[in-house]
Amino acid sequence: MKEISQADGIEDFADNDYIYVDKTEYIYKLVKKYKRVFFSRPRRFGKTLTLNIIGTLYEEGVEPYFKGTWIYDKWTFGQFPVLRLNFQNYRAQSVSEFKELCSKAIIGFANEQELNGLVTSTEPDVAVLELLNALKHKKQRIVILIDEYDYQMTANINNRELYEEFRLCIRNFYSNLKSNKQIKFMAVTGVTRLKDVSIFSAGSDIKDLTYESAFSQMIGFTREEIKRFYRDYLKLGVCYEQNKQIKPEDVTEKQVEEFLDRMAYHYDGYCFDELCKDKVFSTWSVNNFLQALSNNHEVIFGDYWYDVGGVPSILANYLEKHTLDVAVLQQEEILISYNDFKNPTSLTSINQSVLMCQTGYLTLRSSLAPGRFNIRLGIANRETESALSALLSLKIFDKTQDLLDQNDQNILEYCDASQLISILNEQLASVVYDKYPIKDESTLRSVLQLYLQGSRVDVRAESHNAHGSADLILNFKRRRIVLELKFSQDGRNAQSLLNQALKQIDENDYGRESLGGRELLRIAAVFSAAKDERKITLWQEVAETK
Repeated sequence: MKEISQADGIEDFADNDYIYVDKTEYIYKLVKKYKRVFFSRPRRFGKTLTLNIIGTLYEEGVEPYFKGTWIYDKWTFGQFPVLRLNFQNYRAQSVSEFKELCSKAIIGFANEQELNGLVTSTEPDVAVLELLNALKHKKQRIVILIDEYDYQMTANINNRELYEEFRLCIRNFYSNLKSNKQIKFMAVTGVTRLKDVSIFSAGSDIKDLTYESAFSQMIGFTREEIKRFYRDYLKLGVCYEQNKQIKPEDVTEKQVEEFLDRMAYHYDGYCFDELCKDKVFSTWSVNNFLQALSNNHEVIFGDYWYDVGGVPSILANYLEKHTLDVAVLQQEEILISYNDFKNPTSLTSINQSVLMCQTGYLTLRSSLAPGRFNIRLGIANRETESALSALLSLKIFDKTQDLLDQNDQNILEYCDASQLISILNEQLASVVYDKYPIKDESTLRSVLQLYLQGSRVDVRAESHNAHGSADLILNFKRRRIVLELKFSQDGRNAQSLLNQALKQIDENDYGRESLGGRELLRIAAVFSAAKDERKITLWQEVAETK
Protein backbone atom coordinates (compact mmCIF):
# COMPACT_ATOMS: atom_id res chain seq x y z
CA MET A 1 0.00 0.00 0.00
CA LYS A 2 1.12 3.56 -0.65
CA GLU A 3 1.88 5.70 2.38
CA ILE A 4 -0.52 8.38 3.66
CA SER A 5 0.89 11.87 3.24
CA GLN A 6 -1.02 14.49 5.19
CA ALA A 7 -0.70 12.65 8.49
CA ASP A 8 2.92 13.81 8.41
CA GLY A 9 1.96 17.37 7.50
CA ILE A 10 3.25 17.06 3.94
CA GLU A 11 1.74 19.88 1.93
CA ASP A 12 3.89 19.77 -1.22
CA PHE A 13 2.05 18.14 -4.08
CA ALA A 14 5.31 17.49 -5.94
CA ASP A 15 6.15 14.77 -3.42
CA ASN A 16 4.22 12.02 -5.23
CA ASP A 17 5.28 8.92 -3.29
CA TYR A 18 2.07 9.12 -1.29
CA ILE A 19 -1.63 8.51 -1.80
CA TYR A 20 -3.19 11.46 -3.60
CA VAL A 21 -6.94 11.96 -3.42
CA ASP A 22 -7.71 13.43 -6.84
CA LYS A 23 -9.41 16.84 -6.52
CA THR A 24 -8.21 18.17 -9.86
CA GLU A 25 -11.69 18.32 -11.41
CA TYR A 26 -12.56 20.97 -8.82
CA ILE A 27 -9.34 22.85 -9.60
CA TYR A 28 -10.11 22.83 -13.32
CA LYS A 29 -13.63 24.20 -12.80
CA LEU A 30 -12.30 26.77 -10.34
CA VAL A 31 -9.65 28.16 -12.68
CA LYS A 32 -11.97 28.06 -15.68
CA LYS A 33 -14.80 29.94 -13.97
CA TYR A 34 -13.01 32.49 -11.76
CA LYS A 35 -9.95 34.75 -11.89
CA ARG A 36 -9.87 35.77 -8.20
CA VAL A 37 -11.01 33.44 -5.41
CA PHE A 38 -10.98 33.21 -1.64
CA PHE A 39 -11.88 30.31 0.62
CA SER A 40 -11.58 29.87 4.36
CA ARG A 41 -11.30 26.57 6.23
CA PRO A 42 -10.23 25.56 9.75
CA ARG A 43 -6.60 24.56 10.27
CA ARG A 44 -5.43 21.16 9.05
CA PHE A 45 -8.06 20.96 6.32
CA GLY A 46 -5.79 21.13 3.26
CA LYS A 47 -5.83 24.81 2.30
CA THR A 48 -2.07 24.93 1.71
CA LEU A 49 -2.04 21.69 -0.25
CA THR A 50 -4.84 23.00 -2.48
CA LEU A 51 -2.86 26.17 -3.23
CA ASN A 52 0.23 24.10 -3.98
CA ILE A 53 -1.71 21.98 -6.48
CA ILE A 54 -2.84 25.17 -8.27
CA GLY A 55 0.69 26.55 -8.14
CA THR A 56 2.23 23.34 -9.52
CA LEU A 57 -0.23 23.27 -12.43
CA TYR A 58 0.56 26.86 -13.39
CA GLU A 59 4.32 26.50 -12.93
CA GLU A 60 4.92 23.01 -14.32
CA GLY A 61 1.84 22.05 -16.30
CA VAL A 62 0.60 18.48 -15.98
CA GLU A 63 3.97 16.75 -16.46
CA PRO A 64 5.09 14.77 -14.57
CA TYR A 65 3.01 15.09 -11.44
CA PHE A 66 -0.53 14.80 -12.76
CA LYS A 67 -0.38 11.57 -14.75
CA GLY A 68 -3.43 9.47 -13.96
CA THR A 69 -5.44 12.38 -12.54
CA TRP A 70 -8.67 13.81 -13.93
CA ILE A 71 -7.01 16.99 -15.17
CA TYR A 72 -4.09 15.36 -17.03
CA ASP A 73 -5.49 15.74 -20.56
CA LYS A 74 -7.61 18.82 -19.87
CA TRP A 75 -5.26 21.56 -18.63
CA THR A 76 -5.29 24.36 -21.23
CA PHE A 77 -4.53 27.41 -19.08
CA GLY A 78 -0.83 27.67 -19.83
CA GLN A 79 2.17 28.19 -17.57
CA PHE A 80 2.93 31.33 -15.59
CA PRO A 81 5.31 32.39 -12.79
CA VAL A 82 3.69 31.95 -9.37
CA LEU A 83 4.17 34.39 -6.50
CA ARG A 84 3.55 32.41 -3.30
CA LEU A 85 3.07 34.31 -0.05
CA ASN A 86 2.34 32.50 3.21
CA PHE A 87 1.67 35.13 5.87
CA GLN A 88 2.21 32.56 8.61
CA ASN A 89 5.92 32.75 7.76
CA TYR A 90 6.05 36.47 8.58
CA ARG A 91 6.12 38.28 11.90
CA ALA A 92 2.87 38.80 13.79
CA GLN A 93 4.09 40.98 16.66
CA SER A 94 5.86 43.69 14.69
CA VAL A 95 4.29 45.45 11.71
CA SER A 96 7.66 46.77 10.52
CA GLU A 97 9.20 43.28 10.55
CA PHE A 98 6.14 41.86 8.77
CA LYS A 99 6.48 44.50 6.06
CA GLU A 100 10.19 43.82 5.69
CA LEU A 101 9.78 40.04 5.32
CA CYS A 102 6.76 40.25 3.01
CA SER A 103 8.46 42.83 0.78
CA LYS A 104 11.62 40.73 0.71
CA ALA A 105 9.61 37.79 -0.66
CA ILE A 106 8.10 40.02 -3.38
CA ILE A 107 11.49 41.48 -4.30
CA GLY A 108 13.02 38.00 -4.45
CA PHE A 109 10.28 36.85 -6.81
CA ALA A 110 10.79 39.94 -8.99
CA ASN A 111 14.51 39.23 -9.28
CA GLU A 112 13.74 35.65 -10.32
CA GLN A 113 11.70 37.16 -13.16
CA GLU A 114 14.72 39.24 -14.19
CA LEU A 115 13.18 42.46 -12.92
CA ASN A 116 16.26 43.35 -10.90
CA GLY A 117 16.18 46.82 -9.43
CA LEU A 118 12.58 47.49 -10.44
CA VAL A 119 11.05 46.35 -7.13
CA THR A 120 12.74 47.88 -4.09
CA SER A 121 10.15 49.12 -1.60
CA THR A 122 9.96 47.68 1.93
CA GLU A 123 6.25 48.50 2.01
CA PRO A 124 4.36 45.40 0.73
CA ASP A 125 1.59 47.40 -0.95
CA VAL A 126 4.14 49.51 -2.82
CA ALA A 127 6.37 46.52 -3.60
CA VAL A 128 3.54 44.52 -5.16
CA LEU A 129 2.47 47.58 -7.19
CA GLU A 130 6.06 48.01 -8.42
CA LEU A 131 6.06 44.34 -9.40
CA LEU A 132 2.81 44.56 -11.33
CA ASN A 133 3.91 47.75 -13.13
CA ALA A 134 7.20 46.13 -14.11
CA LEU A 135 5.35 43.08 -15.43
CA LYS A 136 3.08 45.37 -17.45
CA HIS A 137 6.07 46.80 -19.31
CA LYS A 138 7.26 43.26 -20.07
CA LYS A 139 3.72 42.23 -21.06
CA GLN A 140 3.98 39.37 -18.62
CA ARG A 141 1.31 37.92 -16.33
CA ILE A 142 1.65 36.01 -13.09
CA VAL A 143 -0.35 33.91 -10.63
CA ILE A 144 -0.57 35.02 -7.00
CA LEU A 145 -1.29 32.56 -4.17
CA ILE A 146 -1.67 33.92 -0.64
CA ASP A 147 -1.99 31.50 2.28
CA GLU A 148 -3.12 32.38 5.83
CA TYR A 149 -3.99 35.96 4.85
CA ASP A 150 -5.43 36.65 8.32
CA TYR A 151 -2.57 35.26 10.43
CA GLN A 152 -1.33 38.63 11.71
CA MET A 153 -4.84 39.71 12.70
CA THR A 154 -5.83 36.46 14.40
CA ALA A 155 -2.60 36.64 16.40
CA ASN A 156 -3.59 40.08 17.71
CA ILE A 157 -7.26 39.62 18.46
CA ASN A 158 -6.70 41.03 21.96
CA ASN A 159 -4.37 43.85 20.95
CA ARG A 160 -6.62 46.42 19.30
CA GLU A 161 -3.81 48.81 18.43
CA LEU A 162 -1.61 46.20 16.75
CA TYR A 163 -4.65 44.55 15.16
CA GLU A 164 -5.60 47.86 13.57
CA GLU A 165 -2.07 48.48 12.29
CA PHE A 166 -1.98 45.08 10.62
CA ARG A 167 -5.50 45.50 9.27
CA LEU A 168 -4.60 48.75 7.54
CA CYS A 169 -1.35 47.32 6.23
CA ILE A 170 -3.07 44.26 4.76
CA ARG A 171 -6.00 46.31 3.45
CA ASN A 172 -3.62 48.58 1.56
CA PHE A 173 -1.82 45.55 0.17
CA TYR A 174 -5.00 43.99 -1.24
CA SER A 175 -6.20 47.31 -2.60
CA ASN A 176 -3.28 47.29 -5.05
CA LEU A 177 -4.20 43.81 -6.29
CA LYS A 178 -7.75 44.64 -7.35
CA SER A 179 -8.58 44.40 -11.06
CA ASN A 180 -4.93 44.33 -12.09
CA LYS A 181 -4.64 42.79 -15.55
CA GLN A 182 -1.15 41.42 -14.87
CA ILE A 183 -2.68 38.88 -12.50
CA LYS A 184 -3.72 35.83 -14.49
CA PHE A 185 -5.20 34.14 -11.43
CA MET A 186 -5.22 34.77 -7.68
CA ALA A 187 -6.28 32.57 -4.76
CA VAL A 188 -6.33 33.58 -1.10
CA THR A 189 -6.96 31.37 1.94
CA GLY A 190 -7.36 31.88 5.67
CA VAL A 191 -9.28 30.74 8.72
CA THR A 192 -11.56 33.78 8.97
CA ARG A 193 -13.58 35.94 6.61
CA LEU A 194 -13.63 39.57 7.71
CA LYS A 195 -15.31 42.64 6.24
CA ASP A 196 -12.74 45.08 7.59
CA VAL A 197 -10.10 43.93 5.09
CA SER A 198 -10.54 45.40 1.62
CA ILE A 199 -10.34 42.01 -0.05
CA PHE A 200 -14.08 41.65 0.71
CA SER A 201 -15.13 45.29 0.53
CA ALA A 202 -17.54 46.80 -1.97
CA GLY A 203 -16.15 46.66 -5.46
CA SER A 204 -13.83 43.75 -4.70
CA ASP A 205 -13.33 41.44 -7.66
CA ILE A 206 -12.59 38.38 -5.54
CA LYS A 207 -15.15 35.58 -5.30
CA ASP A 208 -15.68 34.11 -1.83
CA LEU A 209 -16.07 30.35 -2.29
CA THR A 210 -16.12 29.42 1.39
CA TYR A 211 -19.72 28.13 1.23
CA GLU A 212 -20.12 27.83 -2.54
CA SER A 213 -22.03 24.60 -3.09
CA ALA A 214 -20.14 23.60 -6.25
CA PHE A 215 -16.80 23.73 -4.40
CA SER A 216 -17.93 22.63 -0.94
CA GLN A 217 -16.14 19.28 -1.27
CA MET A 218 -12.97 20.58 -2.92
CA ILE A 219 -11.26 20.57 0.48
CA GLY A 220 -11.95 17.63 2.78
CA PHE A 221 -12.69 13.99 1.92
CA THR A 222 -16.03 12.62 0.78
CA ARG A 223 -17.14 9.15 1.79
CA GLU A 224 -16.77 7.93 -1.80
CA GLU A 225 -13.23 9.33 -2.03
CA ILE A 226 -12.18 7.49 1.12
CA LYS A 227 -13.72 4.29 -0.18
CA ARG A 228 -11.99 4.67 -3.55
CA PHE A 229 -8.51 5.82 -2.56
CA TYR A 230 -8.13 4.13 0.85
CA ARG A 231 -9.90 0.81 0.20
CA ASP A 232 -6.89 -1.29 1.25
CA TYR A 233 -6.72 0.55 4.58
CA LEU A 234 -10.45 0.13 5.15
CA LYS A 235 -10.22 -3.61 4.59
CA LEU A 236 -7.27 -3.74 6.94
CA GLY A 237 -9.33 -1.95 9.57
CA VAL A 238 -12.12 -4.50 9.29
CA CYS A 239 -9.57 -7.30 9.71
CA TYR A 240 -8.11 -5.74 12.85
CA GLU A 241 -11.59 -5.24 14.33
CA GLN A 242 -12.20 -8.95 13.67
CA ASN A 243 -8.91 -9.81 15.43
CA LYS A 244 -7.47 -10.94 12.09
CA GLN A 245 -9.98 -13.75 11.83
CA ILE A 246 -10.54 -12.80 8.19
CA LYS A 247 -8.16 -11.78 5.43
CA PRO A 248 -8.37 -8.42 3.63
CA GLU A 249 -9.39 -10.07 0.39
CA ASP A 250 -12.36 -11.68 2.16
CA VAL A 251 -13.77 -8.39 3.53
CA THR A 252 -17.23 -7.72 2.08
CA GLU A 253 -18.62 -4.46 0.73
CA LYS A 254 -21.09 -4.38 3.61
CA GLN A 255 -18.26 -4.61 6.14
CA VAL A 256 -16.42 -1.76 4.40
CA GLU A 257 -19.57 0.40 4.54
CA GLU A 258 -20.10 -0.38 8.23
CA PHE A 259 -16.47 0.52 8.96
CA LEU A 260 -16.99 3.81 7.12
CA ASP A 261 -20.08 4.43 9.24
CA ARG A 262 -17.93 4.24 12.36
CA MET A 263 -15.36 6.56 10.81
CA ALA A 264 -18.12 8.99 9.85
CA TYR A 265 -19.38 9.13 13.44
CA HIS A 266 -15.95 10.38 14.51
CA TYR A 267 -14.66 12.41 11.54
CA ASP A 268 -17.46 13.32 9.09
CA GLY A 269 -20.13 16.03 9.18
CA TYR A 270 -18.28 19.24 8.28
CA CYS A 271 -20.50 21.34 6.04
CA PHE A 272 -19.23 24.11 3.76
CA ASP A 273 -22.23 23.96 1.46
CA GLU A 274 -24.62 26.94 1.29
CA LEU A 275 -27.42 24.45 0.54
CA CYS A 276 -26.42 22.38 3.58
CA LYS A 277 -26.45 19.13 1.61
CA ASP A 278 -22.86 18.00 1.01
CA LYS A 279 -20.51 17.25 3.90
CA VAL A 280 -16.88 16.19 4.22
CA PHE A 281 -14.55 14.27 6.53
CA SER A 282 -11.57 15.98 8.15
CA THR A 283 -8.57 15.11 5.93
CA TRP A 284 -6.09 15.38 8.80
CA SER A 285 -8.12 13.09 11.08
CA VAL A 286 -8.80 10.46 8.41
CA ASN A 287 -5.16 10.29 7.38
CA ASN A 288 -3.90 10.05 10.95
CA PHE A 289 -6.52 7.46 11.88
CA LEU A 290 -5.68 5.20 8.95
CA GLN A 291 -1.95 5.63 9.40
CA ALA A 292 -2.24 4.72 13.10
CA LEU A 293 -4.34 1.71 12.12
CA SER A 294 -1.60 0.53 9.76
CA ASN A 295 1.25 1.20 12.20
CA ASN A 296 -0.36 -0.16 15.38
CA HIS A 297 -2.36 -3.05 13.87
CA GLU A 298 -5.49 -2.04 15.76
CA VAL A 299 -8.41 0.34 15.36
CA ILE A 300 -8.31 3.37 17.68
CA PHE A 301 -10.62 6.31 17.00
CA GLY A 302 -8.36 9.03 18.39
CA ASP A 303 -8.86 12.80 18.57
CA TYR A 304 -6.20 13.68 16.02
CA TRP A 305 -7.39 17.13 14.98
CA TYR A 306 -7.23 18.60 18.51
CA ASP A 307 -4.18 16.61 19.62
CA VAL A 308 -1.95 17.94 16.83
CA GLY A 309 -1.82 21.46 18.21
CA GLY A 310 -4.28 21.90 21.03
CA VAL A 311 -6.26 25.13 20.95
CA PRO A 312 -5.84 27.10 17.68
CA SER A 313 -3.86 30.26 18.30
CA ILE A 314 -6.79 32.48 17.32
CA LEU A 315 -8.95 30.91 20.04
CA ALA A 316 -6.14 30.85 22.57
CA ASN A 317 -5.76 34.59 22.06
CA TYR A 318 -9.51 35.17 22.15
CA LEU A 319 -9.92 33.23 25.40
CA GLU A 320 -7.40 35.41 27.20
CA LYS A 321 -10.04 38.14 27.52
CA HIS A 322 -13.34 36.45 26.72
CA THR A 323 -15.59 34.04 28.60
CA LEU A 324 -17.19 31.27 26.58
CA ASP A 325 -20.91 30.65 26.99
CA VAL A 326 -20.85 26.97 27.98
CA ALA A 327 -24.61 26.47 27.94
CA VAL A 328 -24.89 27.85 24.40
CA LEU A 329 -21.98 25.83 23.03
CA GLN A 330 -23.44 22.59 24.40
CA GLN A 331 -26.79 23.02 22.70
CA GLU A 332 -27.70 20.53 20.00
CA GLU A 333 -28.18 23.45 17.61
CA ILE A 334 -27.10 27.08 18.01
CA LEU A 335 -29.04 29.90 16.38
CA ILE A 336 -27.25 33.05 15.20
CA SER A 337 -28.41 35.85 12.94
CA TYR A 338 -27.89 35.52 9.20
CA ASN A 339 -25.98 38.82 9.09
CA ASP A 340 -23.62 37.86 11.93
CA PHE A 341 -22.73 34.68 10.09
CA LYS A 342 -22.39 36.09 6.59
CA ASN A 343 -20.82 39.45 7.38
CA PRO A 344 -18.48 39.34 10.38
CA THR A 345 -16.83 42.75 10.39
CA SER A 346 -13.86 42.36 12.71
CA LEU A 347 -12.23 39.75 14.92
CA THR A 348 -12.45 42.21 17.80
CA SER A 349 -16.27 42.13 17.65
CA ILE A 350 -17.02 38.78 16.02
CA ASN A 351 -19.96 36.69 17.26
CA GLN A 352 -18.54 33.95 19.48
CA SER A 353 -20.41 31.15 17.72
CA VAL A 354 -19.25 32.40 14.31
CA LEU A 355 -15.65 32.29 15.53
CA MET A 356 -16.16 28.75 16.83
CA CYS A 357 -17.52 27.79 13.42
CA GLN A 358 -14.65 29.38 11.50
CA THR A 359 -12.12 27.58 13.67
CA GLY A 360 -13.79 24.19 13.19
CA TYR A 361 -15.51 23.53 16.52
CA LEU A 362 -18.96 24.10 15.04
CA THR A 363 -20.29 23.63 11.52
CA LEU A 364 -23.22 24.70 9.37
CA ARG A 365 -26.54 22.96 10.07
CA SER A 366 -28.90 24.97 7.83
CA SER A 367 -28.89 26.48 4.36
CA LEU A 368 -27.70 30.03 3.72
CA ALA A 369 -30.81 31.08 1.82
CA PRO A 370 -30.97 34.92 1.75
CA GLY A 371 -34.48 34.95 3.22
CA ARG A 372 -33.31 33.40 6.48
CA PHE A 373 -33.22 35.46 9.64
CA ASN A 374 -31.25 32.85 11.58
CA ILE A 375 -28.57 30.27 10.77
CA ARG A 376 -28.21 26.98 12.64
CA LEU A 377 -24.81 25.72 13.77
CA GLY A 378 -23.85 22.52 15.55
CA ILE A 379 -21.05 20.10 16.34
CA ALA A 380 -19.85 18.11 13.32
CA ASN A 381 -18.85 14.79 14.88
CA ARG A 382 -17.57 12.92 17.91
CA GLU A 383 -14.02 14.24 17.52
CA THR A 384 -15.07 17.89 17.50
CA GLU A 385 -17.42 17.26 20.42
CA SER A 386 -14.47 15.93 22.40
CA ALA A 387 -12.23 18.80 21.20
CA LEU A 388 -14.82 21.39 22.23
CA SER A 389 -15.16 19.77 25.65
CA ALA A 390 -11.40 19.80 26.09
CA LEU A 391 -11.30 23.47 25.09
CA LEU A 392 -14.05 24.46 27.50
CA SER A 393 -12.51 22.37 30.28
CA LEU A 394 -9.33 24.41 30.08
CA LYS A 395 -11.33 27.52 30.97
CA ILE A 396 -13.92 26.14 33.40
CA PHE A 397 -11.86 23.85 35.62
CA ASP A 398 -8.73 24.58 37.63
CA LYS A 399 -7.83 20.94 37.02
CA THR A 400 -9.47 17.86 35.60
CA GLN A 401 -9.38 14.46 37.25
CA ASP A 402 -8.17 11.58 35.08
CA LEU A 403 -10.82 8.87 34.84
CA LEU A 404 -8.47 6.16 33.54
CA ASP A 405 -6.91 3.69 35.94
CA GLN A 406 -3.45 2.13 35.56
CA ASN A 407 -4.88 -0.34 33.04
CA ASP A 408 -6.42 2.47 30.94
CA GLN A 409 -9.92 1.41 31.97
CA ASN A 410 -12.45 4.10 32.85
CA ILE A 411 -13.06 4.17 36.60
CA LEU A 412 -16.74 4.93 36.09
CA GLU A 413 -17.19 1.57 34.39
CA TYR A 414 -16.75 -0.31 37.68
CA CYS A 415 -16.91 2.14 40.62
CA ASP A 416 -19.86 2.18 43.02
CA ALA A 417 -22.33 5.07 43.42
CA SER A 418 -20.48 6.59 46.37
CA GLN A 419 -17.19 6.70 44.43
CA LEU A 420 -18.97 8.21 41.44
CA ILE A 421 -20.42 11.07 43.49
CA SER A 422 -17.02 11.66 45.10
CA ILE A 423 -15.39 11.95 41.66
CA LEU A 424 -18.05 14.38 40.43
CA ASN A 425 -17.78 16.51 43.58
CA GLU A 426 -14.03 16.72 43.24
CA GLN A 427 -14.48 18.05 39.73
CA LEU A 428 -17.23 20.46 40.77
CA ALA A 429 -14.89 21.83 43.43
CA SER A 430 -12.39 22.80 40.72
CA VAL A 431 -14.83 24.98 38.76
CA VAL A 432 -13.54 28.55 38.25
CA TYR A 433 -16.61 29.89 40.01
CA ASP A 434 -16.11 33.62 39.55
CA LYS A 435 -16.26 33.21 35.76
CA TYR A 436 -18.45 30.11 35.40
CA PRO A 437 -20.83 29.93 38.39
CA ILE A 438 -23.23 27.01 38.61
CA LYS A 439 -26.43 29.00 38.89
CA ASP A 440 -29.15 26.51 37.91
CA GLU A 441 -29.84 22.91 36.98
CA SER A 442 -29.05 23.51 33.32
CA THR A 443 -25.60 24.88 34.13
CA LEU A 444 -24.92 21.98 36.49
CA ARG A 445 -25.83 19.49 33.79
CA SER A 446 -23.67 21.33 31.22
CA VAL A 447 -20.60 21.42 33.49
CA LEU A 448 -20.81 17.70 34.30
CA GLN A 449 -21.48 16.80 30.69
CA LEU A 450 -18.49 18.87 29.63
CA TYR A 451 -16.16 17.13 32.07
CA LEU A 452 -17.35 13.67 31.05
CA GLN A 453 -17.14 14.40 27.32
CA GLY A 454 -13.63 15.75 27.74
CA SER A 455 -12.78 12.43 29.39
CA ARG A 456 -14.14 10.63 26.30
CA VAL A 457 -17.16 9.20 28.09
CA ASP A 458 -20.18 8.50 25.86
CA VAL A 459 -22.54 10.85 27.69
CA ARG A 460 -25.89 12.21 26.57
CA ALA A 461 -27.73 15.11 28.20
CA GLU A 462 -31.53 15.03 28.52
CA SER A 463 -31.69 11.66 26.78
CA HIS A 464 -35.32 10.94 25.91
CA ASN A 465 -37.42 7.82 26.18
CA ALA A 466 -41.16 7.46 25.63
CA HIS A 467 -41.94 9.00 29.04
CA GLY A 468 -39.47 11.85 29.38
CA SER A 469 -35.79 12.72 29.51
CA ALA A 470 -33.06 11.84 31.99
CA ASP A 471 -30.54 14.56 32.77
CA LEU A 472 -27.39 12.56 31.98
CA ILE A 473 -26.90 9.05 30.64
CA LEU A 474 -23.39 7.55 30.54
CA ASN A 475 -22.88 4.54 28.29
CA PHE A 476 -20.10 1.99 28.61
CA LYS A 477 -19.66 -1.50 27.17
CA ARG A 478 -20.73 -3.27 30.35
CA ARG A 479 -22.65 -0.57 32.17
CA ARG A 480 -25.05 2.33 31.83
CA ILE A 481 -25.27 5.11 34.43
CA VAL A 482 -28.31 7.38 34.75
CA LEU A 483 -28.01 10.66 36.67
CA GLU A 484 -31.13 12.63 37.54
CA LEU A 485 -29.99 16.01 38.89
CA LYS A 486 -31.68 18.63 41.03
CA PHE A 487 -30.45 22.09 41.94
CA SER A 488 -30.91 23.78 45.32
CA GLN A 489 -29.97 27.42 45.77
CA ASP A 490 -29.30 27.10 49.50
CA GLY A 491 -29.51 23.34 50.19
CA ARG A 492 -32.47 23.60 52.55
CA ASN A 493 -34.94 21.78 50.34
CA ALA A 494 -32.51 19.01 49.36
CA GLN A 495 -34.61 16.09 50.64
CA SER A 496 -37.77 17.11 48.80
CA LEU A 497 -35.77 17.64 45.60
CA LEU A 498 -34.16 14.24 46.02
CA ASN A 499 -37.59 12.66 46.36
CA GLN A 500 -38.68 14.37 43.15
CA ALA A 501 -35.66 12.98 41.31
CA LEU A 502 -36.25 9.46 42.63
CA LYS A 503 -39.89 9.64 41.57
CA GLN A 504 -38.92 10.77 38.05
CA ILE A 505 -36.49 7.89 37.63
CA ASP A 506 -39.02 5.37 38.88
CA GLU A 507 -42.07 6.62 36.97
CA ASN A 508 -40.24 7.19 33.68
CA ASP A 509 -38.02 4.11 34.01
CA TYR A 510 -34.99 5.98 32.73
CA GLY A 511 -32.12 4.04 31.19
CA ARG A 512 -33.73 0.76 30.19
CA GLU A 513 -34.17 1.50 26.48
CA SER A 514 -31.76 -0.59 24.33
CA LEU A 515 -29.93 -1.64 27.50
CA GLY A 516 -29.04 -5.11 26.33
CA GLY A 517 -27.22 -7.13 28.95
CA ARG A 518 -25.49 -4.16 30.55
CA GLU A 519 -25.60 -3.34 34.25
CA LEU A 520 -27.83 -0.35 35.06
CA LEU A 521 -26.83 2.12 37.78
CA ARG A 522 -29.37 4.90 38.42
CA ILE A 523 -28.69 7.76 40.84
CA ALA A 524 -30.74 10.74 42.01
CA ALA A 525 -28.57 13.64 43.17
CA VAL A 526 -29.06 17.15 44.60
CA PHE A 527 -26.49 19.92 44.15
CA SER A 528 -26.41 22.71 46.71
CA ALA A 529 -25.23 26.12 45.48
CA ALA A 530 -24.78 27.39 49.04
CA LYS A 531 -21.46 29.23 49.20
CA ASP A 532 -19.97 26.89 51.80
CA GLU A 533 -21.04 23.75 49.87
CA ARG A 534 -21.23 23.98 46.03
CA LYS A 535 -21.37 20.21 45.65
CA ILE A 536 -23.73 17.27 45.55
CA THR A 537 -24.88 17.10 49.15
CA LEU A 538 -27.56 14.43 48.91
CA TRP A 539 -27.87 11.43 46.62
CA GLN A 540 -29.46 8.01 46.49
CA GLU A 541 -29.05 4.98 44.28
CA VAL A 542 -32.25 3.50 42.88
CA ALA A 543 -32.39 -0.15 43.82
CA GLU A 544 -32.90 -2.45 40.84
CA THR A 545 -35.68 -5.02 41.15
CA LYS A 546 -35.02 -8.51 39.87
